[in-house]
Amino acid sequence: MTFGEQPAYLRVAGDLRKKIADGSLPPHTRLPSQARIREEYGVSDTVALEARKVLMAEGLVEGRSGSGTYVRERPVPRRIARSGYRPASGATPFRQEQADGEGRGTWESSSRQTEASAGIAERLAIRPGDRVMCTKYVFREAGEPMMLSTSWEPLAVTGRTPVMLPEEGPLGGMGVVERMAAIDVVVDNVTEEVGARPGLAEELLALGGVPGHVVLVVHRTYYASGRPVETADVVIPADRYQVAYHLPVK
Repeated sequence: MTFGEQPAYLRVAGDLRKKIADGSLPPHTRLPSQARIREEYGVSDTVALEARKVLMAEGLVEGRSGSGTYVRERPVPRRIARSGYRPASGATPFRQEQADGEGRGTWESSSRQTEASAGIAERLAIRPGDRVMCTKYVFREAGEPMMLSTSWEPLAVTGRTPVMLPEEGPLGGMGVVERMAAIDVVVDNVTEEVGARPGLAEELLALGGVPGHVVLVVHRTYYASGRPVETADVVIPADRYQVAYHLPVK
């Protein structure tokens, strides 16, 4: 192989990927067998197998037990709002989108007190083992899981207040900014770090993905005068959704 030349398995995978993209191999079509790939491209069984593995790792094809490997249907990515914009209603962007649209989105949540792990303690500027309120969310669109979120709030800030439980009480379901303001904590800054990684098994099970699928992960932290008052991990399936930011210019 000369400098700059692709390995044979990547060349074969690239050609099959192109056929999937241009519709020559439409969704639900069976991928050519290993023997067919070997004959058509003049490669070894090992190269044919590795090319199929590449397409499977990319989520373009899926294996069906006892049947073969088939082209997956590629959904058109939909939009999830992440925004510096605060709705006048005080609702979170997701809830505001549902109110403004057809209202097909639903969510479920559960909260429990726990001890901060070392990683969460660092993000909240507290000590490992300090008590936090952990709230887990599953967001759905037309019944389909679309996003997971886990948030942590230090009970040193919210404990024994009306907003201790994010989804209960007089301000249940309101955004972090509005809930904190009710206990005289003025949130004045938020950071979001966006990355991508293979989804964890439990995440993909909840989101309806398959092993190897990539997820977008947003690490969000709210601050009041430099003190972290809430941090969260938001997990989004990368093959189905895009993250859209609306950042006002002051």
